[in-house]
Amino acid sequence: MPGATFAEGDSVALRTVEEDDLDFVQTARNDPAVRRPLTLNRPANGEQIRTFFENAVCDDDSVSLLACEADGDDPEAVGALALFDEDDVAGTATISYWIAPDHWGNGYATEAAELLCEHAFDDRRLNKLRADVLVSNDASRGVLESVGFEREGTLREEKFVGGDYEDVHRYGLLAAEWGGR
Repeated sequence: MPGATFAEGDSVALRTVEEDDLDFVQTARNDPAVRRPLTLNRPANGEQIRTFFENAVCDDDSVSLLACEADGDDPEAVGALALFDEDDVAGTATISYWIAPDHWGNGYATEAAELLCEHAFDDRRLNKLRADVLVSNDASRGVLESVGFEREGTLREEKFVGGDYEDVHRYGLLAAEWGGR
């Protein structure tokens, strides 16, 4: 069961990632519909996910959270988010997110991204967030744009996905542009 509630919106709550959640993370991250847009090109077994949990999720230099349905006593995990590569001097960080395919189309990614932006700007006093997205990932670009991110440029043939090199769009959102939820 997902951990304590960190932030809550209307349809999604951000909760801490606990060891009991690793099966969900492993299943979703190995799903081609999630793995390919994240450009994860290797399968991850349980031990590798546990190592990821210990090295990245439990790292004090990043924020890793589960996106869960907000209602009910037994919240179902629907995806995950992270805030990482934080630079305290420059006031920047990178965000990433994914939603399990069974939960696409419910607005969870947008609301979860808004909650993470709120935390980054209001609690951590960051000045800028960035995100990278494959040019073919229309849904993720839509999430970023609906939250307020602006496309800042294109990294040409940046990622190797499905046998081809693909461009990546770099997005950014400044604290001064953040309108909040």
